[in-house]
Amino acid sequence: MKKKVLFIDRDGTLVIEPPIDYQLDSLEKLEFYPKVFRNLGFIRSNLDYEFVMVTNQDGLGTTSFPEETFWPAHNLMLKTLAGEGITFDDTLIDRSFPADNAPTRKPRTGMLTKYIDNPEYDLSGSFVLGDRPTDVELARNLGCRAIYLQDTVELLEQQGLADVCALATTDWDKIAEFLFAGERKAEVRRTTKETDIYVALNLDGKGCCDISTGLGFFDHMLEQIGKHSGMDLTISVKGDLEVDEHHTIEDTAIALGECIYQAIGSKRGIERYGYALPMDDCLCQVCLDFGGRPWLVWDAEFTREKIGEMPTEMFLHFFKSLSDAAKMNLNIKAEGQNEHHKIEGIFKALARALKMAIKRDIYHFELPSSKGVL
Repeated sequence: MKKKVLFIDRDGTLVIEPPIDYQLDSLEKLEFYPKVFRNLGFIRSNLDYEFVMVTNQDGLGTTSFPEETFWPAHNLMLKTLAGEGITFDDTLIDRSFPADNAPTRKPRTGMLTKYIDNPEYDLSGSFVLGDRPTDVELARNLGCRAIYLQDTVELLEQQGLADVCALATTDWDKIAEFLFAGERKAEVRRTTKETDIYVALNLDGKGCCDISTGLGFFDHMLEQIGKHSGMDLTISVKGDLEVDEHHTIEDTAIALGECIYQAIGSKRGIERYGYALPMDDCLCQVCLDFGGRPWLVWDAEFTREKIGEMPTEMFLHFFKSLSDAAKMNLNIKAEGQNEHHKIEGIFKALARALKMAIKRDIYHFELPSSKGVL
């Protein structure tokens, strides 16, 4: 089996990069990145990646950064990590200044030639972990993907690097979960004589939505699912609205349910269950179970014929189709006077229930069932 590698940056990834001079040149400046011990130790113990530290240390060995100020903190860092079971198969340090344009300086690959075009290594299955766009660029140059220790990929988008980034987060819990349990993304295309629907989602996203169904109020409700569950959600629908809204709403629910079901995958480590949510005069309860058995209990009455362009009779039908396609049990109850608030509260409560139920715990990565199957 080919070997996979985690090429790990040091400052800003393993340890906090000192502000002002960006030099870790004293023991007083040594501060480890939050949650790095538990999670990097877990990765080292449970996965088969080689660990390679790759770091630029500007002018190391010159008067601007003498060796004797570098090694004490660096060696203490290595010793402390080793005490937690975290050791490195190789440590590569470039000492040049940015202006030198040295071939060994990240994002260039001069220090990493042993891994390139080497049949022993699977670079496509490897990752560069770092906090700067140059780390992501290094991943592109190596043919890897990147885990970017920032909360936004805005800089990467500006530099045309966003497609190299597999994960952007400042949370080492998320990094360990991603590497151990994998991505939870799915896409579904559903095409019939009545509708053409595309749904894509990332259960572990940031709540980014791009929704277009041709029904403004329906778009607004679907956005609640993405926003309040934290999943990234794209839904594009071309339906026969010249006939009526029925096929658009029903088929969207089916495609969304199938997409959720695919993205959840094995269900190992998930909470499985999940919510009551007040909205002004309304109280909405959505309880769900990803137990593999679709069922819907619906206790919500609407007297208006439509809210926006959406027929209220389609609310029950939407959730029934969603429950069937996602193979989940849904129990929905809503009470209150304002019918807009009531249905919006139901969608928001569904989103929060999803957020609870899809949460994963890699430290208890078991199927949440006494039967051993879901």
